[in-house]
Amino acid sequence: MRILFISNLFPDTTEPYRGLDNVTVLHHLRALGHEARALSPRPMLRRRPLLPRGMDAVFAPEYVPALYVPKAGGLFNHRLMAAALRPALARLRASWKWDVVLASWLFPDAWAAAHAGADAPLALIAQGSDVHVYLKSRPRRAAILDACSRARAVITRSESLAVLLGGAGVPGVKLKPVHNGVDTGVFHGGDRPEARRALGLPEDGRWLLFVGNLLPVKDPEFLLRAFQRVNRAENDTRLALAGRGPMRAALEKCAAELGIAGRVRFLGPQDAAQIGQWMRAADLFCMTSRNEGLPNVILESQACGLPVVSTRVGGIHEVVDEVWKGALTPPGDLDAWVDAALQRLRQPAGRARLSELGMARAWPNVARFYENALNEALAQSASPAH
Repeated sequence: MRILFISNLFPDTTEPYRGLDNVTVLHHLRALGHEARALSPRPMLRRRPLLPRGMDAVFAPEYVPALYVPKAGGLFNHRLMAAALRPALARLRASWKWDVVLASWLFPDAWAAAHAGADAPLALIAQGSDVHVYLKSRPRRAAILDACSRARAVITRSESLAVLLGGAGVPGVKLKPVHNGVDTGVFHGGDRPEARRALGLPEDGRWLLFVGNLLPVKDPEFLLRAFQRVNRAENDTRLALAGRGPMRAALEKCAAELGIAGRVRFLGPQDAAQIGQWMRAADLFCMTSRNEGLPNVILESQACGLPVVSTRVGGIHEVVDEVWKGALTPPGDLDAWVDAALQRLRQPAGRARLSELGMARAWPNVARFYENALNEALAQSASPAH
């Protein structure tokens, strides 16, 4: 099978983790014997051309310059992206014929893929905010439902996304929920003291870990305020934040004002191997997001045997659904989050059972799900999807 992948969510050398779940699916589909190429529309005002990571060059990605209007672009960004894709599709078609199109991110990418003249069965991937947020916007909702009506399959990265799309009118037969996979060569259980030695950490004390971009939607300031209270109750605790973002300076100032700067470590960007070590070294994984789909870091932390305390947003409840897996609290409820974190720290659950659960979500198994969905799309009649 020859798969043409279309999405702005595809890595390049300047953003090596952008759309990492998407390119990971493509690599595992390639391991199953399929070919893939990628078109990645990006805002066109760039000084230098984008280049793929070395490992992704096998997909010969073309980063397609597209006009994009922030905020107000919900009325026409999908049409601008489709216009940008048409000549790119014509260039690619001259040298490579695809069997099926796989497009990720329902607006504007999916609509653009459906209307750019790809002339092949279409399968879509719903990731998270493209459903949770964009279905609330009337013009985006209309474009999303139009794209789904033209698709043979809509793969959703959580059950919650499938429920929302079904409630919006997408036929249930098209909806195919599957959680993302985990790189079990990197994210797995292990000896906590050994992980701490590898990171240069003392073996005593307890660590809380946050992994994510330092952005308002992740609400890391809430986490700092929660940790201040956790540390006041359990003074051997420390907090590590892995990730980068525009809030870092403000968060460092906030930690100082809260009197916890000496107990908080800002790690900056970390590669997957480093994150895996931190997950094995830590005692509790923390999320305080205001909005999420089903973030991979939850699945990865479980594969490492690390329980989570998170706000109840998106599809996280699908995998944190029993006490031994962690706890979920209402967004913005500081008291509830602190109480849940203290309870998990004072009554830690065994990690082996959680790690075994997480390890079952290996990427090769997830890739076979995608393979089946794409084969079903190909097997359907040539009449328009409905």
